[in-house]
Amino acid sequence: MPLQLFRATICRIRDLTHDVRELDLRLMEPPQLTFKAGQFVSFEVGQNEKKQALIRPYSIASPPSRPDVLTLLFNLVQGGPGSTYLFNLKEGEETQFKGPAGTFRLRDDPARDHLFIATGTGIAPIRAMLLALFEQDAACAVTLFWGLRSRQDLYYQDELAAWAKAHPKFTFITTLSRPEDGWSGERGRVTQLVEERVTSVNNLAVYLCGNSGMIQDVTGTIQKKGLCPIYREKYYDDTGEPE
Repeated sequence: MPLQLFRATICRIRDLTHDVRELDLRLMEPPQLTFKAGQFVSFEVGQNEKKQALIRPYSIASPPSRPDVLTLLFNLVQGGPGSTYLFNLKEGEETQFKGPAGTFRLRDDPARDHLFIATGTGIAPIRAMLLALFEQDAACAVTLFWGLRSRQDLYYQDELAAWAKAHPKFTFITTLSRPEDGWSGERGRVTQLVEERVTSVNNLAVYLCGNSGMIQDVTGTIQKKGLCPIYREKYYDDTGEPE
């Protein structure tokens, strides 16, 4: 089935770090988009050397309960056609995209505890999933491990802390792989967190989103601990290569 075309206006722009931007798009035609937490929409951002359309997918970072305004999250990649297009959009301008698409989505599995693992802007679909779970007032334990490079790459930390305060069964750890002096939080990669903090996979569902190396390493680490559902979304940078 062909994806539906949507028109939207840019209603808010937030620069979260030196190279991460958040966009809010208000739907115009159709006025709402029905999707599952974790899915993405795609933009046509130019043509390649063979005059073929360049398509770039971006995960929806807002929950399905807000179908009229979508939040997107993305890195600025120098020379990347997708992020260049999105970064050049101004408030009030119109854009269009197709969607929704993608099989990486939150499953209806309330009996299992949930472990979410992200690197970089792989947090986008997981943010939508977390918000959807909180709206359901799910009784399961929910844990997030998020890997970033350095302190200048930190964002959403206040939001996550507020969620942890409001939802006692939610915990999160942000770890930096290249921390500066003075960083008192976790150090290293998320794979190390999985090795050290996940003692059992019984009654667990795991969601992974980020670079291909992380997904491969964490999948192997989880499988050594036992059998449980693992859902994965490999993120690519704007050049088409895994981040």
